Amino acid sequence: NTIIKKMDYNVFVAKVDVTQKAFNDRLTGDFGVFGSSFKNHDIFDTQMLFYSAACQNPTLPAGTDENGNWLKNESATHVNPPGIVLDEKNDSKDLNFDAHIKLSYDFNPNWRISTFASYLYGSTENGMFCPTWVWAQGNVYRGEFKKEEWLGNVALSFNKQIGIHRISAEASSEYRKLTKTAFWMYAKGIPTNDFGYNNLGATAVRPYGGTESTYEDQSLASVMGSVTYSLLDRYLLSVNARGDGSSMVGDDNTWGFFPSVSFTWDMKKENILANVKPLSMLKLRTGLGQAGNLGGISAYTTMNTVRQTGIVPVKSSPTVTLGMVRNNNPDLRWETKTTFNIGADFGFFANRIMLTAEYYYSKTSDMLYAYEVPVPPFAYNTLLANIGSMSNRGLELGLSVQPISKKDMELNINMNLSFQSNKLISLSGDYKGMSMTAANVTAIGSLDGAGQNGGDNNVVYQIVGQPLGVFYLPHCKGLVKNENGSYFYDIEDLDHNGKVDLSDGGDRYIAGQATPKVTLGSNISFRYKDIYVALQMNGAFGHKIFNGTGLAYTSMACFPDYNVLKDAPKKNIVDQRVSDYWLEKGDYLNFEHLTLGYNVPLKSKFVRSLRVSCNISNLGTITGYRGLTPMVNSYVVNSTMGIDDKRNYPLYRTYSLGLSVQF
Repeated sequence: NTIIKKMDYNVFVAKVDVTQKAFNDRLTGDFGVFGSSFKNHDIFDTQMLFYSAACQNPTLPAGTDENGNWLKNESATHVNPPGIVLDEKNDSKDLNFDAHIKLSYDFNPNWRISTFASYLYGSTENGMFCPTWVWAQGNVYRGEFKKEEWLGNVALSFNKQIGIHRISAEASSEYRKLTKTAFWMYAKGIPTNDFGYNNLGATAVRPYGGTESTYEDQSLASVMGSVTYSLLDRYLLSVNARGDGSSMVGDDNTWGFFPSVSFTWDMKKENILANVKPLSMLKLRTGLGQAGNLGGISAYTTMNTVRQTGIVPVKSSPTVTLGMVRNNNPDLRWETKTTFNIGADFGFFANRIMLTAEYYYSKTSDMLYAYEVPVPPFAYNTLLANIGSMSNRGLELGLSVQPISKKDMELNINMNLSFQSNKLISLSGDYKGMSMTAANVTAIGSLDGAGQNGGDNNVVYQIVGQPLGVFYLPHCKGLVKNENGSYFYDIEDLDHNGKVDLSDGGDRYIAGQATPKVTLGSNISFRYKDIYVALQMNGAFGHKIFNGTGLAYTSMACFPDYNVLKDAPKKNIVDQRVSDYWLEKGDYLNFEHLTLGYNVPLKSKFVRSLRVSCNISNLGTITGYRGLTPMVNSYVVNSTMGIDDKRNYPLYRTYSLGLSVQF
């Protein structure tokens, strides 16, 4: 059960792994089977439910009238009584089956051959239902999505020590095939809400295009090779290369070649440092390589594809017409990410203190992006093409300290800091002699709700030359008092043309970024004899969050139809314009997990170890952010990035008990 009424989930997992050795341990076989079932009764519209629960006027009658109809405030069109919204259904059932087998044979200490094969089957069923008291005619939906994946791999490896030299090499090939099928149906006009989504045949209307099915197959072939050379067990050079061929790119660009090289120097083994006792480890490492990505391409994007566009009579019989789905691009190719890194590892006092540092820079070229194109000559106004580029750079620092290391007592402290930044370099280039460009400023996230629809409510933008996801907002100088005693936001005329323009190209400026500049991960563990305690923390710093929830819940413009915060009447703000007034620092430190455990002392021939533990998740958060939670989406570039907009699942704390027995 979850903390939301009528919302729950059930999980069942079964897993078996078997290892068998034969021929004097030269042959090793691994076989595994994994199966899971996940049934989830989820929320249909997260924002509507939580927005309604907070903003529903608490003085209005709750429940239904004498005829069973829900009582609603018709003036509050953006919220519904929470009891109504809870009757909406968004159910899913996931079934997964995975089997794999691996065989490896050692011809001698130097040569090994291995094969790996796996099969994966997954099925997802979805059912959605909106009753008539939320949707005029009621809406129902059923869908089923299936996938099958086959994977095969063969590898030959060599490893040999020749005096002060060590050479290891591996060559492998791999083939992966994935098929997906789907079927779904949407209908409305239900005779009774009692059917839910279980009787689609009883619906009165099946809209055109509401019934769909799809099929797609993808294949990926890979050839990989690597050679590693070690000299004096202190200089290590590794060269890797792989070629990947995909069915999803154009025929002339099927294969991508991605090499890499790395070098490691174990300086502690040099004579000048070997006798420096406080220093137990010093390694320098660097690398340069490329990797390919096809994340922006869907199946058949390179091909001319058609779908139904309407129904016309042909010889008095209704006939479905077909038309192009989108502009195809037969020249699509792999995105290429080139990365350079350099780092060092330090160890002191038998590695009881360890430091790591690594700087990296990467650039993605031939980036996939949808461009606006003229019609004609194109059939549609957008085209997916490999033109853009972006960069990422960062510095990662790690610290591991073991201040106490005794038989009956041990203390470990680990911390990782990551400083990161990215930049959208360009979205311009040429496609078959045609100059292609995209807008330098594109809105990707906005507010929704009462007083926001149809306004200049864009918040987060994609801007060339800036990090992905920046706040591009009007500047608020403060509050101005109206003649009736209410207040509104004083928006600055940034371009000094005599009027305030809130549109995307008007009086706006870059006010911050949604992605954190620094992230923190840390865990502290302490053991005294058989009792141990572990604390895990994470944090993010240097970014901002737009408190759209505070903006909406503070506005008196919609009161009393919409509930407000208790201090809203005192502030008496009747303005809902978007500005940096509600932009706040998003820094936080979250205490994610606290574990207390006990290793029970045993003297048994049958039980090797017995451990009991208790765990508390989401213990607490330290933050100056005033909204619902600072742990909003700060990484995935979509409409929710960096915006707290009344849709966050309520924070909750989980308590769990664990028992582990080894025989």
